[in-house]
Amino acid sequence: MSNTHNLPFTTGEYELRLQRVRQAMRERQIDVLLVDQTEFLAYLTGYSISENMYRACLVPLDGEVVLVLRAVDLGPFAETSWLDASQAVAFADWEDPVHVIAETVKARGWASKRIGIDEDSYCMPLRRFKKLKTALPDATFVDFSGVLEVLRSRKSLKEIEYLRRASQIADETVGDILESSGEGTSARDVAATAHTSFIARGADTGRPGIFNLSEGDNFLHGVMTGKPLCKGDVLHMELLPMVCGYSARLMRPAVVGRDDARSAVAQQLVDIQDHQFAQMKPGACARNIDATVRSPILEAGLRPKYLNITGYSLGHYPLSTPRTSDFTRIFLPNSDWVLEEGMVFHMYVSAAGVAFSETVLVTQTGVDLLTKSPRKLLTL
Repeated sequence: MSNTHNLPFTTGEYELRLQRVRQAMRERQIDVLLVDQTEFLAYLTGYSISENMYRACLVPLDGEVVLVLRAVDLGPFAETSWLDASQAVAFADWEDPVHVIAETVKARGWASKRIGIDEDSYCMPLRRFKKLKTALPDATFVDFSGVLEVLRSRKSLKEIEYLRRASQIADETVGDILESSGEGTSARDVAATAHTSFIARGADTGRPGIFNLSEGDNFLHGVMTGKPLCKGDVLHMELLPMVCGYSARLMRPAVVGRDDARSAVAQQLVDIQDHQFAQMKPGACARNIDATVRSPILEAGLRPKYLNITGYSLGHYPLSTPRTSDFTRIFLPNSDWVLEEGMVFHMYVSAAGVAFSETVLVTQTGVDLLTKSPRKLLTL
């Protein structure tokens, strides 16, 4: 394990992650684990790459981890992974990656072992699995789905540090937007300001967020346009800055001019969410936390239906992942999991064209709001 430069975490932290994965393998009697989803490659190896060509990590119960990847990607692997270069098996672009993986398994004596795969993996479609199974007829394949997601759900101190910095960037960017935006500017202009602010303040490159006019109850994933804002328009802003791939999230509504009715709705939503935050602590059941916002919003008549989740996990989002949000842990009326110290969530409420959200860390005694922008209907 020779590479120690450019690493977002210490080798000790990566080794601890590997130990936890191997413990889960032992519990399921898995001899070798195949890891291919981008998030999990980054979690275990420090290295992530798109799936232009298939690539995967092989984790044995004992011995060295092996990463099978394109030869052209050996340079970035050496620069960003805690693994040694000798742990990479590289293939030419004209070779079949599944064949190379199968031959690697055979060469290491694992062909008749119990091999764990993630049956939920977006990198393992049925056709690819059939090819792998045909190439390894003596292997027994065991489902490992859902395990790595849960192992990632409690954040280390270093992960929380990245999320704190991303949250600070989100807060500072809101100030930049309020200074530069107003009547005549557009949601596209606001997005440009956000992206510029993110980069200038040290965030990763990537999507600045969601910026659109808000009406009704179903505006959270609205379409950004270049239409100039007019008096009375309410701009929905969801900022998504990332630091070392760790994303904070922050929603704020901003009105052009003044809107007393929506200001009153905004205050109601903030009060309801404040009550929710007061109930969030280790051991609390997720469905009860969900009920602390869902029920009051419906009872107050702020919206006729509330069909979406009220919060979800936050963490690492490689640029090449197809998942823009992490739904490992979500808040719904039927969510039966419990909160644990070190979990970080994006918690949000919305109604009548107004939405608020925070990046929330579960602490030993309660929660810490990592985002700290004023929680009110802002003015452009």
